[in-house]
Amino acid sequence: MNLTPEQITAAQKANLETLSGLTNQALKSIEKLVELNMQIAKQSLGDSMSSAKKALEVKDIQQLLAHQAEAVQPMAEKIMAYSRHLYELAHETQASFTKSAEQEFQAGQKKMNALVEDWTKNAPAGSDAAVTAIKQAIASATNVFETSQKAVKHAVEIAQTNLSNTPSAAQKTIKTSKKPASKTTKKK
Repeated sequence: MNLTPEQITAAQKANLETLSGLTNQALKSIEKLVELNMQIAKQSLGDSMSSAKKALEVKDIQQLLAHQAEAVQPMAEKIMAYSRHLYELAHETQASFTKSAEQEFQAGQKKMNALVEDWTKNAPAGSDAAVTAIKQAIASATNVFETSQKAVKHAVEIAQTNLSNTPSAAQKTIKTSKKPASKTTKKK
């Protein structure tokens, strides 16, 4: 079961291509993150200037409290939107890395099966137990990989569900906390 120089070169080339693909995926994700952060920074600067201008126009404490109450909900919504964007970016990156890993695992599994088949054809008599053990080990590794992939996908689905439910819960909290403040401003 000796590897030829051509097989080693082909394996190195495949590994280099895989590394290049993963690096490109990572760079695309970083680029999207930088774009998102720049967009948020620009928007935050504009919002801060607008809020500062409104704060300078405040004439009494009631107007200041009303101004602050008005600023809370949009800020919370923006934070939740930013969190969703970050999660989507992380999920997209994780999905592309998972896809690459699955492809590499399947390619490696095919190569391993081909090597085992080649080896079993040339195996000496009486080595049936060793061949069976190798095949079982490969089957076990495949099973472990598939089980872990299912567990990761399930965890991602749960996280996605929780993230989807978080904005509505946060908005309900903001609305309930905002109601008493608006009642006190109406009484005065």
